[in-house]
Amino acid sequence: MTGSVDTTFRLRWERFGPEVEASLTAVYGDRGPEVSDRVRGLVRAALDARPADLRELDERRLLAPDWLQDPRQVGYVAYADRFAGTLAGVGEHLDHLAGLGVTYLHLMPLLRPRPGPNDGGYAVMDYRAVREDLGTMDDLRALTARLRERGICLEVDLVLNHVAAEHDWARRARAGEQRYRDYFLAFDDRGLPDAYEASLPEVFPDFAPGNFTFDDELGAWVWTTFNAWQWDVNWANPDVFCEYLDIICHLANAGVEVLRLDAIAFIWKRMGTSCQNQPEVHHLTRALRKAVRVAAPGVAFKAEAIVGPDDLLPYLGVGEHHGRVSDMAYHNSLMVQLWSALASRDTRLTEVALGRFAPKPTTTTWGTYVRCHDDIGWAVTDADAAAVGLDGFAHRAFLSDFYAGLAPGSFARGLVFQHNPATGDRRISGTLASLAGLETALAAGDPGRIDDAVARILLLHAVIAGFGGVPLLYMGDEVGMLNDAGWADEPGHDDDNRWVHRPRMDWAAVAAAEADPASPSGRILAGLRHVLAVRRSTPHLHASVESRVVPSPDPRLLVLRRDHPLGPMVQVYNVSEGEVALPAAVVGDVLGREASELLGGHRWNLATDVLPVRPYQALWFTA
Repeated sequence: MTGSVDTTFRLRWERFGPEVEASLTAVYGDRGPEVSDRVRGLVRAALDARPADLRELDERRLLAPDWLQDPRQVGYVAYADRFAGTLAGVGEHLDHLAGLGVTYLHLMPLLRPRPGPNDGGYAVMDYRAVREDLGTMDDLRALTARLRERGICLEVDLVLNHVAAEHDWARRARAGEQRYRDYFLAFDDRGLPDAYEASLPEVFPDFAPGNFTFDDELGAWVWTTFNAWQWDVNWANPDVFCEYLDIICHLANAGVEVLRLDAIAFIWKRMGTSCQNQPEVHHLTRALRKAVRVAAPGVAFKAEAIVGPDDLLPYLGVGEHHGRVSDMAYHNSLMVQLWSALASRDTRLTEVALGRFAPKPTTTTWGTYVRCHDDIGWAVTDADAAAVGLDGFAHRAFLSDFYAGLAPGSFARGLVFQHNPATGDRRISGTLASLAGLETALAAGDPGRIDDAVARILLLHAVIAGFGGVPLLYMGDEVGMLNDAGWADEPGHDDDNRWVHRPRMDWAAVAAAEADPASPSGRILAGLRHVLAVRRSTPHLHASVESRVVPSPDPRLLVLRRDHPLGPMVQVYNVSEGEVALPAAVVGDVLGREASELLGGHRWNLATDVLPVRPYQALWFTA
């Protein structure tokens, strides 16, 4: 066996080692080869320690390198405690996930955070331990094994930019150990912090203004991008790189199959910039990814980079890094544009924004989503807005008003999050169902408005399922869970209204939806299952193929085209509550005189003048 591992290691290092060294040299200069030698030892030790069943998983993944791009992939996102109490409890609800077709489970931050306020778990105190209320590392290993038996991979958050002020590295830095002080960005006076602040944005201007915090024990100003108790680590120190690589290998050997690289955009600091999206970020990620390909090739990286289109693609790899950085990234722009189109009943801005995206590497995939655990920020650029005759500032203000329920005719019930008077920025919190109008419709007892809200929810899911990538369902959205009216009652939540859209899973609502398919929650659950079942049997949705915007003759319709080797696919989405007549040639010129519509299961005659598209209808056409 030892000889076999020796050969495996030698071949993998011959393949990926040169890339590791090249990227490390690009970041650390003359120290690159030395750091590469350290990396070689770390990944060899991790490979030696890798359990046999995970080595078998590696071989399966090497035989199917496009596993994350397969249309059978469906993701589900949940907080373990709010979903099922503990990690063991999550394992008791796998039938529900399997019933949705889930193959990819993202459990929100579960590594041990600091006590007290912890940014929803993103202030990690120990990367090698699980939150005590959720269980132990042994419980995590047991859960990953149960998930693998059901064909479900587990994703875990790995916060790269910062650690909790209580982390062992920070504790030892305060105790006077220079080695660990060098793990952080600490300054004796305000000179350099003030110089950096001149170009730095504020992430949480309401409750964490500024980017530096004075620590009395350390006697220095510490870089704290997010909160005073989240200390940014110093990636310019190669010891930090090696520490995180070792943590990744530890989690991989516990059965974690996808690592969400949280706050990755922030990890490299450069004076005079926003200290986001710097070139070194991509070199460091590439070096981590290639090193992990040696130790655990079954593991994938997802970049949590909520940035503009021009900055997003480099996280998947462009130029010299093409396809060599992360395996997956969030398509934040798609999410924002879907909400914008629903509010305005107009897809022209969506066409412009999505049309700006250059093709991603064909070996990578998008994470597509309607919402997530975070707020919704209106990432609409002034240039995109101007291209369709809108004022960017005014449109962003309209969206904030609309989804806060303040605009005339709004169907939404959200909460404003982090209002910045200096920029006018107002982000929005709220569950999918409440933002899509189900809360107001149920309160009014209006069947027509309920029908519209259910249709909006299913339309949004059809788009993320059909766009190409891994559609990520957020816990509770499958049964239309509403805003949590008691969100502020839990200790530590009252100053962060994002908890309004993080309700505890309502298993009674799931049972009721199963029992009554005609109820709003039953219709959402059944409709979502149907969309995902159609997706699984549609090879045209393989993520190596791009969705391209087709100019629509009616602003209420979004039209997408996918050119798969089996033939083209045309998707049509009506973002309004009115029926729209689509000229048949829009579809017929691509697919011919007749086509199959997959979601409805019908053949359509395209040798006609117009196609009627019902309110909030989604249509998937193939030849």
